[in-house]
Amino acid sequence: MTDPGEPEMTTTTAPPGRLWRSTGAVLLGFIAVVALSLGTDQVLHLLHVYPPWGQPMYDTGLVLLALSYRIVYAVVGSYIAARFAPRNPMRHALVLGVVGLVLSTAGAIATIPMDLGPSWYPVALVLTAMPCAWLGGALYRQGERFTRLVTSGRT
Repeated sequence: MTDPGEPEMTTTTAPPGRLWRSTGAVLLGFIAVVALSLGTDQVLHLLHVYPPWGQPMYDTGLVLLALSYRIVYAVVGSYIAARFAPRNPMRHALVLGVVGLVLSTAGAIATIPMDLGPSWYPVALVLTAMPCAWLGGALYRQGERFTRLVTSGRT
């Protein structure tokens, strides 16, 4: 039952062009997170900061280093998804967060039994996925507000 004072909700589908742009925005954010994370990993392996690929890494400082840049990259990726979203930037950032949540959960389930490092690390990736996505979207929204203020001449 709807309130007579409320507008009626209609269900419409997004035009195909907007759907592709939405998918592209989330995909671009995802690619940024993966490329930055793996690229940083590779550099740290080449510099012998990290042990060789495939060897366990239990040094708490190194694991915290990996977690810290992955958090930053997740925020950056969500910002990118919001920036390139055709509409509803926060929704796109959060969709990327859900993708990260699902993939990090699958990763935790797969890797914890492999004993590649402390089990808290993949759990931390799961727990930080959505807050990072929200923060990326919020930072984009704040930047948008600031830009509107500056361009309107009210600073």
